[in-house]
Amino acid sequence: MKSTTELPHPDRAALEIGAVLFALSDPERRELVRELRDGPQDAANCMAIDPALPKSTKSHLMKVLRESGVIRNEPNGRNRRLTLRDADLESRFPGLLDAVLGPR
Repeated sequence: MKSTTELPHPDRAALEIGAVLFALSDPERRELVRELRDGPQDAANCMAIDPALPKSTKSHLMKVLRESGVIRNEPNGRNRRLTLRDADLESRFPGLLDAVLGPR
């Protein structure tokens, strides 16, 4: 059985406003983040990601969000679990998610 690889995530202190704003600038990435505000999702079942998108595009959307520190993308069995890093973002940039995404 193939194991799922742990991916690198920036520490809270390493989050940069420019990278976070860039990650949130794309409408599809913003929609994914909006969905994750309601709780973690399995990457394969995430309704915010258009199933018609090529796998490489989906992977890139998640990579940009992960590398900027907006989400965690962690192994979950044979799938991957996506989690919004809202506490980290709120600690570093208070009010940013509400300003960009609108209030919950």
